[in-house]
Amino acid sequence: MSDDAAPWLIVGLGNPGPEYAGNRHNIGFMVADLLAGRIGGKFKAHKARAQVVEGRMGPPGPANRRVVLAKPMTYMNLSGGPVTALRDFYKVPLERIVAIHDELDIDYPTLRLKLGGGDNGHNGLKSMTKSMGPDYHRVRCGIGRPPGRMQVADFVLKDFSSTERKELDWFVDRAADAVECLVQEGLERAQSGYNS
Repeated sequence: MSDDAAPWLIVGLGNPGPEYAGNRHNIGFMVADLLAGRIGGKFKAHKARAQVVEGRMGPPGPANRRVVLAKPMTYMNLSGGPVTALRDFYKVPLERIVAIHDELDIDYPTLRLKLGGGDNGHNGLKSMTKSMGPDYHRVRCGIGRPPGRMQVADFVLKDFSSTERKELDWFVDRAADAVECLVQEGLERAQSGYNS
């Protein structure tokens, strides 16, 4: 398969199960769910321990892209296994993999897109990088730092506050727009449009 024919693998990072659904750590799942709705697909179980939706993103024509949306069904710190299995199954080059994740070092609700880099203590990224190397795209959804002395683990596994929830739909929508821009028009266009 030529690289041109290869799909994009867009991975929303999160923890499976209803008790985690509204957590800050699960914003990647929220964005993936919205993108699935936009391409008219429903998530189905895949043997790679993930849920996937296959479809096309973008207007008809040269910017139309084959995409596989995925939500790993392992816990966050084991995300690399399912993502690597999906990469191999769909024959996706590393530079066509996009991880959507929460980011402590960026204020809420701010987006940053980049290619490669460190994991910044994020267990999902740590696991993906360990499995595949760091040279995949990241759509970093800022959640800010925990208040006071709250532990990071407690903060990311809490639901968004009522104040944050007022902007959450807009933020998730904007992150989904950023992913579409990245896939259709490339990183520079997406960065100039969405790196707030």
